[in-house]
Amino acid sequence: MSKQQYYGYSKMEIDDPEEMQHRKAQFLIYKSLKKSDSIRKQPWLKVRVCKLKIKIGRRLKRFRKSILLTFSVTRGGVYKQFMSQLKSWKGLLKSRETMVSTTTTLQPMFT
Repeated sequence: MSKQQYYGYSKMEIDDPEEMQHRKAQFLIYKSLKKSDSIRKQPWLKVRVCKLKIKIGRRLKRFRKSILLTFSVTRGGVYKQFMSQLKSWKGLLKSRETMVSTTTTLQPMFT
């Protein structure tokens, strides 16, 4: 009886380095092609919506700045108007006080 060793797997021959490099390059090419297939281009509608959002955002920012500027200018105008009203009321009150004080010091004309 001869003793033969049986292997579950057949023994592979040693590959030459050029062949291994070629197989590795093929695998990398296959992998990159698979990756590029999985990456989809953005639909044109999505791109347009993104551009529109940016445009709207810029307009809202400009609008907010203009409103803040308007409020600051208006606040100054309102303050000036309020102060002028106070001065006029103050003048009216003073004139009324003088009228009251003069009428109390005057003697009635008809008795």
